[in-house]
Amino acid sequence: MSDTVIRVENLSKKYVIAHQGQVANNYKTFRGAMTNAAKYLITNLMPHNNKEANLKSQEEFWALKDVSFEIKQGERVGIIGRNGAGKSTLLKILSRITEPTKGTIRIKGRVASLLEVGTGFHPELTGRENIFLNGAILGMSKVEIQRKFDEIAAFAEIEKFLDTPVKRYSSGMYVRLAFAVAAHLEPEILIVDEVLAVGDAQFQKKCLGKMEDVGKQGRTVLFVSHNMATINMLCQRAVWLVNGCVQIDGETEYVTSEYLTYGVKHEGEVIINSSNTNQKFYFKRIILFNQQGNKTSLFSVREPIKIYLEYHAIKFIEALEISLKVTNYFGITVFTSHRSSYISSKVGVGNHVLEIEIPALFLVPGTYYITISAHIPNVEFICRNESILTFEIEETGSYMAIYKGSNYGVVFSNLTWKENCLIVDK
Repeated sequence: MSDTVIRVENLSKKYVIAHQGQVANNYKTFRGAMTNAAKYLITNLMPHNNKEANLKSQEEFWALKDVSFEIKQGERVGIIGRNGAGKSTLLKILSRITEPTKGTIRIKGRVASLLEVGTGFHPELTGRENIFLNGAILGMSKVEIQRKFDEIAAFAEIEKFLDTPVKRYSSGMYVRLAFAVAAHLEPEILIVDEVLAVGDAQFQKKCLGKMEDVGKQGRTVLFVSHNMATINMLCQRAVWLVNGCVQIDGETEYVTSEYLTYGVKHEGEVIINSSNTNQKFYFKRIILFNQQGNKTSLFSVREPIKIYLEYHAIKFIEALEISLKVTNYFGITVFTSHRSSYISSKVGVGNHVLEIEIPALFLVPGTYYITISAHIPNVEFICRNESILTFEIEETGSYMAIYKGSNYGVVFSNLTWKENCLIVDK
């Protein structure tokens, strides 16, 4: 394998999805058992044809299809793709959590994974006990773990809670300890999903710095994120998945650029596929209009942009939050706007259309991407359509036009300046 530490060849993973109506045998509650028994009885009372159709109401879903790539020792590789592309499935297979359906994987070295909050921790054990447990799982001796123990505790910033059972930890504490353990117990390969989003900004920055250090020490890092700015900053290479297949594998900036412009609709409108709709809500389409009322994705810096967002509520929703996020070419979030800031969070059954206006002389010339999402805060994530629509703003005579080509920020800031003012020092 020379300096290749991960080799994936024709990897595929199939799941069988049982649809509503199929008789299942995995209920573990009394209510579930009663429901299952009733379904079984009804199925057996059905005519033969209906019974067969009901039992066959299942579908094959290929989360990964013929995925192949190699990763060298010391590489920092970003795995990117939209929701459902197969990123998490790939990481679970590489972490030996899930078995592949077809294909082969060869891994050289110890693997430490951080895929979900609490993965690998025993809730009844203390933080201290879990550090030793994880180290033992990685094949480290007690002496090796003790040598790293103080460094792990300091990095996680939970010294006061080391002897508290981790089931009482907040999600942020869980993530801090889990990352500290995974990164400091010297695995040859570190695999991190976007679980770091749970942590605060300062800790995320510290984690990214640590992952960069791990790579410089000759160890390998695989990192999944939806934040292209983070991927560009941390990773030398990116693998982009689309519907379970490798779309592009190459230099990070090229891959992230192609990813952000993938499926772009230049006419200024996207009809959103609602085949996999949530049972409460789904987006239908998004349209951009210029000052003249024309549908377009190209705007003058001196004109406002009108965004119309159409969606459908299947049920009455008490506290729905709809968000619109705009990111620039480099994956940096410029702003996020929330529906509840202007309209009641109660949404009635039926079709709705929102109008959002981005003012003139606000966004600097460049390419931008719109992400829309819906959720019930702290209760339920409903859906997200990432970078679903792109638009461009052209320089047509702003007050910064003389600096064309210069990097003067992401928004215009026409601030008030005064001269010869008296300073009153209190």
